[in-house]
Amino acid sequence: MGILEVSNLYKDYGKKLALKNINLSFDLGQIVGLYGPNGSGKTTFLKIIAGLLRPSKGKVILDGREIGVYTKSIVAYLPDRNILPLWMKVRDARNFYKDFFDFDEARFKSLLEFFELREELNLRELSKGDLEKILLSLTLSRKAKVYLLDEPLGGMDPSTRDKVITSILRSYHEESLMIIATHLIGEIENITERTIFIHNGELVLDDNTEKIREEKGVSINELFKKMF
Repeated sequence: MGILEVSNLYKDYGKKLALKNINLSFDLGQIVGLYGPNGSGKTTFLKIIAGLLRPSKGKVILDGREIGVYTKSIVAYLPDRNILPLWMKVRDARNFYKDFFDFDEARFKSLLEFFELREELNLRELSKGDLEKILLSLTLSRKAKVYLLDEPLGGMDPSTRDKVITSILRSYHEESLMIIATHLIGEIENITERTIFIHNGELVLDDNTEKIREEKGVSINELFKKMF
C-alpha cells in the first residue's frame, strides 16, 4: 500500500460533479505534476487530501488512516490564495506555523535568505509574488510526509519561477510525497517523476513523465495543449 490511496472518489457541489470515480495510488519519494484546465477538479482533489473538504463518495487513506486529525498533521498544504492575516509580520507567520505544526525553523530561515526576504517585513507591504514566496517557505518548512502545492508559481514573474522551483527541489526529501498542481506545466514538468491529467473531474492520464514524452514524442506541456 502506498502512502496515499484514493479509491472511487467522488465530490459533488449540488448539481456540479467536481470529481468522478478517481482511483490513484501514491508512494513516498515521488514528485507528481497534477494538471487540468480551469474547473477540472485539481483544487478540490488537493483540499480533500488536506482534510478541508469531505468526499461525497469513496475513500481516501493516508499513511494507513482515513482523513482526520492525524492526517492533517502530516500534510502540508499550500493553497492557491493567501490565508494569512495581512497585519502579520513574517516573523508572526513563522511563529503561527511553529505553534500549530512540526516546523523546521532552520529550513525556513534558509529559504528566507534564498529569497532575500526578512522576518521583520510586513505581509501587507509585500508584493503578490513575495507573499507567495513566504507562504511557500512556510509550507516547505513543515516536517510533513505529504506536500500539496496548488499553483506555487501563480503570481511569479518568469525570472523568479526558476528560483521557486530550486527552492522546491532543495526542500524536498525522499521520505515524502509532493503533488504540484499548476497551469505552468512547462516550468515544472522536468522536476516531476509522474504526470496526471484530469478533465471535468475525471482522470484521463496517469503515467511516468519520461515515458509519456518518449511515447508521445512531445513535451508534457505540448501534449496538454493538444488534448485540451
